[in-house]
Amino acid sequence: MYARWSEGDFRSSAELYDPLVLFVMGPGFPDAGAYLGVDRVAEYTRGFLEPWSRIAIQAEAIAEAGDTVVVSVLQRGVGKESGAPAEFRYFHVWTFRGPRVIRLESFRDRDQARMAAGLQASGGA
Repeated sequence: MYARWSEGDFRSSAELYDPLVLFVMGPGFPDAGAYLGVDRVAEYTRGFLEPWSRIAIQAEAIAEAGDTVVVSVLQRGVGKESGAPAEFRYFHVWTFRGPRVIRLESFRDRDQARMAAGLQASGGA
């Protein structure tokens, strides 16, 4: 999935989501809040992509904790109106039930992401 996201293909992850997936954008993110269900995640994603002429998200490090995965990500983009490049690092915490994603949460802080996944605060991803 991150290989596709790094190329700007954000449609590729939809088939992984449980119909009742919970997507949480933590404090410090635009449009912070909780989005329940595939349709709300798609709606959020469309709004997220709108201001960018080009955007990519790549995984820098991954740490597993049972059914949960913490990913350190790098987001790079070019603003549609400004043409200005932007770069942003943050963390995804994915929770799976079998092959389906049941929760995806974004954190600004590495230790908070790792603790949400049940990992020790210091470490890799």
